[in-house]
Amino acid sequence: MNVFDKLKAQLELLEWPNLYLYKFIIPNENEKLAQVTALFDYETAEISYQQSGKGNYVSISVKEVAVSVDQIIEKYQKASEIKGVISL
Repeated sequence: MNVFDKLKAQLELLEWPNLYLYKFIIPNENEKLAQVTALFDYETAEISYQQSGKGNYVSISVKEVAVSVDQIIEKYQKASEIKGVISL
């Protein structure tokens, strides 16, 4: 059982395609910010940023239409490969 199994089970209860909200916390570094946002389509995704109080971290929220549960899991898996990224 991997870390995404519980999320996958919850998401499979919904109908797809559907609007999905991804959330990440990343170190406030331009390279990491670029790596995470590159996972999404700039034309269709709504991406918002919120800097932490001390400015060490950035919270990224992305609203995007996902066509399947597997698409969502795949994006979280790719984000988990970026050092320092926390998926919420």
